[in-house]
Formats: sequence, structure tokens, C-alpha cells
Amino acid sequence: MQIVTGIFLAMFYNPSILLAFDSIMYINNEIYYGWWLRLLHANGASFFFFCVYIHIFRGLYYGSFLYPRQLLWISGMLLYVIMMVTAFLGYVLPWGQMSFRGAMVITSLLSAIPLIGPDLVFLLWGGFTIDDVSLHRFYTLHFLLPFLLLILSIFHVLFLHEVGSSNPLGILNMYENVSFSPLYLLKDFFSVVIILFIFFIIIFIIPDYFGHTVNYQKANFLITPSHIVPEWYLLFFYAILRSIPGKLMGFFVMFSSLLALFLIPIILKDSKIRSSVFKPLFKIFFWIFFFDCILLSWIGGVPVIEPFLTIGYMLTLLYFVIIFIFFPFSIIFEKIIYDVYILESKKNNNINEL
Repeated sequence: MQIVTGIFLAMFYNPSILLAFDSIMYINNEIYYGWWLRLLHANGASFFFFCVYIHIFRGLYYGSFLYPRQLLWISGMLLYVIMMVTAFLGYVLPWGQMSFRGAMVITSLLSAIPLIGPDLVFLLWGGFTIDDVSLHRFYTLHFLLPFLLLILSIFHVLFLHEVGSSNPLGILNMYENVSFSPLYLLKDFFSVVIILFIFFIIIFIIPDYFGHTVNYQKANFLITPSHIVPEWYLLFFYAILRSIPGKLMGFFVMFSSLLALFLIPIILKDSKIRSSVFKPLFKIFFWIFFFDCILLSWIGGVPVIEPFLTIGYMLTLLYFVIIFIFFPFSIIFEKIIYDVYILESKKNNNINEL
């Protein structure tokens, strides 16, 4: 849906800093059903991320990243990163106030990279500031990256079929699994119907719910909004970025928070029990992690003042503590309990045999 609506929108969009905003207004007001295509595309991105976040947290909860599915998890996280880049570039294209300022803030972060940072920014902008060349490059990348996403999605599904789907009970024996059709086919179809129902309610009743009012003002180099925020699905990493003082350190911590998700199959590889259904301690830490991510997204959308700065710093610290300390600790503790249980079971079996 995103690719098809994007192709039709690309037919009328003009990637120029003078005409980009007007071309969006033209699509909304003059093209037959142009408003509908644009709303499908813009809100479709939000629902796409909503489903992906459910998928990621579900995989973490049920241990879908454990052997033999490490490559499946890493390919999924790579898809997630490219999705974020694609969505950010798409957020810039309407060339409203928030789009322009968001592009300035995020792309200038690359300048914090030692040695090559300024050259990367110059390459991305095509000059010393964001101009027509920059918008053309953002537009081209935003058009091409979804096709890369499509290719990677095919590989992601191939990796899935190579090892098979996981399950809430963590059963490894393929002969004990349930066939996908018709039970799960109908179940997934029911979920899709519910999501589409909510999706079209958003489009036809509150179409600008996920948008920002400032972005309905044409980009102005002389006026800076008092509070710059990205789209909601990027607020999580934006909160981590701005919670750390210093551009280089903030960029490093934000990059580390993303890298930590890639490393989860390595950090938690010693788990003998796959699903959190049977890991009560891990389950507690998982829900703390989940609500920590929710609160970080909230912090990313509020003004950069106290006490929100301190709260954001504490939530960022908790994020890393959970991944690198609490999760491994719960795995080690429950592994010990598991080994003790197995030893006791063997003793009882020996006594019964005697």
C-alpha cells in the first residue's frame, strides 16, 4: 500500500524548496482523491510502525531471537532501521516548518562523527545548507528505499521458512507445531480487519491525529518553532538523543541504544527456556522495559525543560541497565533454578526406580 500510494503521489510532487509545500497543497485540493492517497500514505506509515513495534516486542517476549532464529532477528532489526530512515526522509518531503527543522537537526548529527562527519553532512546536503539539491536527494532516497525494504522483507520471510515460526510455548519440535492454515490464517485475517477498521476511522474522522500543526506552515529559514519533534514512531530514539548533553555523546548513546537491539540474541543466548510465559523474572523486566520505551516516547514529545530532561536521562539509563544487566541476570538466575529442578527430578526418578 505504501509503495503504490507513494508512486501515485510521486507523479505530482515537486522536490523543490520553493514548490514542495505548494505541490502537497495541490495534491490535497486539486487532484481527484489526492487527499485520500496522501492520507493513506502518511497514516499508513504510522500503522506500519505500530504493527512492527507489536511484532518486535512480541518476539522479545516469546524468545523469537534465540537459536536458531538469530539471523531472523538481525534481519528484522535491519528492516526496522531502514524503515526509520525511509520514514524520516518522507517526513521531510512536505517541507513544512517541522519537516525543515527536523531535517536540519537530525542530519546535522552526522557532523558529530569524528573525521568524516562534516564530509558526510556535505554529501547528504549537497552543499553548505539544506537546499533544492538536498530535497532532491531526500526525495530520491525516499522513493528507492522502500524497494530495498521489499527485497529485505523477502529475505526475512525466507529466513523464517528456513527455521520455522516460533510459538508462545517455545516448542522446538516441528512435529508438535500447529499448521498455519486454517486456524492462524483466520486469526491473522481477523487482526488485519481490526487494524484496517481503526486505520480508516483515523483517515476519515481524525486524519491529522498523528501530524503536527506546525507542519502546515511552509518552511521558513528565519523562523524556528519553539519545540521541534519528529513523528511519534521516532520519539523514542529522539528522547535518548536529547537526554544526553553534547552532540557527539548524544549521537553515540542513540546509536548504542539501536545497536543493543541487534545484540539481544548474543546477550541472551544462554537462555534454556525460550518463552517468557515460563520465565517470571524475565517477564517482570520485560514489562519494565516496555513501559520504559513508552515513557521515553512521551518524553521525546514534551518540551526540553526540567524535570523532563532529568526524567529522560533516568529512563535512558534504565533502558541500558535492563538490556545489559537485568535481562542477563534473569537468564542466569532462571538457568540456575532450571538446573536445580532437573537435578531434583533426576534424584526423584532414581529413588522411584529403586
